[in-house]
Amino acid sequence: MSKIIQRPFPADTSRLLAQSGIAPLLARVYAARGIRDPAQLDTDIRHLLPFTLLKNAEMMAGLLADAITDKKKILIVADYDADGATACAVGMRGLSALGARVDFIVPNRFEYGYGLTPEIVRLAAEGSPRSGGAPTGVLPAGAKRFEPDILLTVDNGIASVEGVAEAKRLGMQVLVTDHHLPGDALPDALCIVNPNQPGCTFPSKNLAGVGVMFYVLMALRAEMRKRGVFAGKAEPNLGNLLDLVALGTVADVVRLDDNNRILVQQGLQRIRAGRSCAGIRALLRVARRPAAQASAYELGFIVGPRLNAAGRLEDMSLGIRCLLTDDDTEAGEIAARLDALNHERRSIEADMQDSALSTLDAFDPADGFSLALFNEDWHQGVIGILASRLKDKFHRPVIAFARSQTGELKGSGRSIAGLHLRDALDLVSKRHPQLILKFGGHAMAAGLSIFEADLNDFRAAFETVAQELLDAEALVKTVATDGTLDASEFTLSIARELQRQVWGQGFPEPLFEGDFRVQTQRVVGEKHLKLKLSSPAGSFDAIRFFSAEPAPDTIHAVYSLSVNEYNGNEALQLIVRHWAGD
Repeated sequence: MSKIIQRPFPADTSRLLAQSGIAPLLARVYAARGIRDPAQLDTDIRHLLPFTLLKNAEMMAGLLADAITDKKKILIVADYDADGATACAVGMRGLSALGARVDFIVPNRFEYGYGLTPEIVRLAAEGSPRSGGAPTGVLPAGAKRFEPDILLTVDNGIASVEGVAEAKRLGMQVLVTDHHLPGDALPDALCIVNPNQPGCTFPSKNLAGVGVMFYVLMALRAEMRKRGVFAGKAEPNLGNLLDLVALGTVADVVRLDDNNRILVQQGLQRIRAGRSCAGIRALLRVARRPAAQASAYELGFIVGPRLNAAGRLEDMSLGIRCLLTDDDTEAGEIAARLDALNHERRSIEADMQDSALSTLDAFDPADGFSLALFNEDWHQGVIGILASRLKDKFHRPVIAFARSQTGELKGSGRSIAGLHLRDALDLVSKRHPQLILKFGGHAMAAGLSIFEADLNDFRAAFETVAQELLDAEALVKTVATDGTLDASEFTLSIARELQRQVWGQGFPEPLFEGDFRVQTQRVVGEKHLKLKLSSPAGSFDAIRFFSAEPAPDTIHAVYSLSVNEYNGNEALQLIVRHWAGD
């Protein structure tokens, strides 16, 4: 069961926003999301925070400019999720445009684990390109192996103390760009750019890994401009990379603060105008989504999962190749492969979820504050999605484990409000120093490794910490709405205005609530419920996606406003997300 609550908002702020010309409903919605000034809604690129505020960005720019001048070889070490893939593609495209000799390697998560490990460093030092497999991509057939002078991490590296030490031992410099929270010790890298490192006062702590790399490129271009590199010729347009920045930012589910909304909106504008990279266009085509109508939803739930499927089931170098190619035919072929992998991932996930729910039949999840599950048949690349699904269903912090190729258990966790998952794991680790082999992550998502023999001990230790950090109220799932709508607010113009805004993590899409009589209902597409709802405000078409459960005669519904386009016509449609009693 869930509890429906209305999201609070400061009435004074709402009035001030309305006085500036914003519709009263929208003023209320924005005030509830921390908007205090209409200027915060202006997503023009000129409002982007300057790179000069990001600690060490200018220092790294100088080091990269020197490397380009000295023709040193830079090897990007990427992470294997959508943020890492887009950060790698941004780095490859941006550095190449600025004259660098650059290639990339992305660890196969099943062989090398996460981040700049000593094993990856040694692989890089040998000149082996990409994820340790056969040479593909940037280097032409027969070319010499890419033996790097500099390792540049994207979306990882802040915890790679041992990996950086190994690189230095082998004579390579390391530059770290990351956004994850640091551990107790920083790696001894030549330079670190991370808004969450000690001493960084950058106002947005929510940059994704791809956002950090984009900022480094802005600083590098400014440094090269200062050195006169562009005298008499055009500067590279880094705005061409914003489609990738938007994709990685949304797919990594970082908080969409003012700065991130600018990055995402600017990228979406490029995608809608048909000016995105070939790979993003191809991934939208294979999913039958028109680029002209792309929103944050398409980035987070359509393109992102297809890109992530490569890292989950095979090798993220395939996804990175999709984002790097400028050939529409090649992009289409890779996108089709990624789409097939995503279908395979869905099938694996469904089987894993069935087995997890079968396991949970033996006890009531409500008896505890957390869930830590393991099945020897689970796929290591899909446990994060499984943890997310179970977290949504049971509203508990969940860690799902799978057996790795080395025999250890690899865990992926998802959390709920009130329990910072990385900090919880840190607390477990401090109390039981031998229990967790390694861990890292964010407030809502984290990963770890343990020995299989320690699973029960970990489960008990994690449950103890969860009980300390959470109270019973936090375990009741709440559905937050923006209140009810007046009859005059059920309009296409308001639905269009809501659709134009960038919604996501930390800036949630508006949901409304109200009482309706169900006039008609039928199942469409085998899994969606099509409804005709009526209330004193009028009669409305509605749909509830991915639920064929019949509705009662009257419902107290939580819904969003949407624009339904069919045969060139537009009509208002309510998307039912929840009704009382769910």
